Amino acid sequence: MKVKKKSLRWILLVTGILAVLGLTGMNVYSLYTLRHSSIEAQRQSNKLRVAEFADRVRYRFIKPFYGLGGLDINRLEKKFKQTHHFTHKATRIVSKAAKDSIFQNIYYLPAQSNTCRQGGALLQFNSQSGAFSSTDAYPRVLCDGLGIARTRMKAIINKYRYNNKVIFDSDHSMIIALVNQADNRVAGYLALPFNRKYLINKYLQPQLVKTFGTNAHSSLNVWLRNWTDGQVIASSNPALHFNADKVQFKQQFPDFFDNWRLYASFNKNPKTAASQHSLWINLIILSGAFIFLVGAMLFMFFTARREEALAQRQSDFLANVTHELKTPISVMQAAGENLADGRVENQKRLQSYGSHIYSAAVRLRNMIDHLLEVAKTDANESFVHRTPLAIGEKVRDYIEREKSYITENKGFTLETSIQEHLPEVMVDEHSLTTIMKNLISNAIKYSGEDKYLGIRLFQEESDIVLQVEDHGIGIEGKAKNHIFEKFYRAEDPLTAKTNGYGLGLSIVKNLINLNGGTISVQSSKGQGSTFTVRFPVMRKSTKDTNRSKAFSSVLKFAKSTK
Repeated sequence: MKVKKKSLRWILLVTGILAVLGLTGMNVYSLYTLRHSSIEAQRQSNKLRVAEFADRVRYRFIKPFYGLGGLDINRLEKKFKQTHHFTHKATRIVSKAAKDSIFQNIYYLPAQSNTCRQGGALLQFNSQSGAFSSTDAYPRVLCDGLGIARTRMKAIINKYRYNNKVIFDSDHSMIIALVNQADNRVAGYLALPFNRKYLINKYLQPQLVKTFGTNAHSSLNVWLRNWTDGQVIASSNPALHFNADKVQFKQQFPDFFDNWRLYASFNKNPKTAASQHSLWINLIILSGAFIFLVGAMLFMFFTARREEALAQRQSDFLANVTHELKTPISVMQAAGENLADGRVENQKRLQSYGSHIYSAAVRLRNMIDHLLEVAKTDANESFVHRTPLAIGEKVRDYIEREKSYITENKGFTLETSIQEHLPEVMVDEHSLTTIMKNLISNAIKYSGEDKYLGIRLFQEESDIVLQVEDHGIGIEGKAKNHIFEKFYRAEDPLTAKTNGYGLGLSIVKNLINLNGGTISVQSSKGQGSTFTVRFPVMRKSTKDTNRSKAFSSVLKFAKSTK
């Protein structure tokens, strides 16, 4: 049942961590998706702006000829043959277009004319008279556009259902084919060469800046570039040089400016920067929340395990202490009962009974002293009186007092090594006695057949080192981390072969800490153990010496051994 509870606890912990990890992952994914969607929406919006700009430029060329679709081309053709004039409505449209600075002039070529092929004159529109007159002074490149228009119209005329068709010769001219719908044929071509300086400097460049703004105020940079020769014609930010590596998308003009492309690159606009900043803030908060939640779960899990282990140790301690208390009480009760009944009259037997009662009382008192010491520690009421102590003499005296008990009664081989002329340490004498007593008792208790006890005292740098060594059963690796904890025993308390209740080493560690020292252990299973206690050497300053001779300082240290 205990194993099942432990497994269930681990399963719940792992499940909880995976749940938190999953939720955090989903939130991170959502944040990245939201950011990507925001950037993509901005990207699509910018693409749409560039496409709209290209459409707006095309409309700029066609706008002057608004209303051309409502003309009767058959009537226009007949009148032109008679008068070299268009109809009144057509003349008004052409006159309006002639005033547009984007076009240099307006020329007309009847469909049957072979002027361009023979190098003859074209008909040029005169806005003052409203008529067309013959001229040789026209751009020769205009014939290229007319040739393109003828070829295009020849291919589509049989299925074409409108009275005009606009055809561009790249960035040179615009040709308008006038279609006579009565018999599905081209009546003539209006040819309009572009005023390139005006087109680029007065229209395209200002429109780019107006539409997209400069680098400081726009989310993107746009260059108008001739892809055939690599020349940049205009730019939304003239100060920024064109760099092909920065270009993120290209846009063609619809059906005109075949050699020109719009190249765009994105800038870090405030929306994108805010989105990035918000993403990092949310990621930091999520990371902190994840670490906090997982940390809290781990803390609660391991705290619960420690509390359960402590509760188990306390339960074992109670069972053990009950057993330990019963033994001396039973001895005292039995001996006392025999004495009270007057059954014992022999002097030797009286002495034996008295010895048993005394030993049981001493054992009982030791147990009570241990319990009181633990109670004081838990209540933060452990007092120590630290005074300058000649530790070498005190350790020798203690060994001399206990030597016969160790060697004769317990049968141990005692080996001691105490360095001469050791400096004094600031230690409570009673604490030192308790520490020695518990460490030696522990070594005797857990020794096997090899009954060896080694006690060494020496100086190492600025510390006085006390070592207690045995060749006993040793301590397993996991147990070494817990032996100084209250109520802990490496053996099962109910089946242990040695007496004890898991308080001795806890008391030792607490007293050493209160006296400013440290304790450590080196041990292997079946190899014995060596406990090492270190106390700092007392500083030899004049003030300290005088003060120590004048009085002993009484210090109180609050420390829990949990």
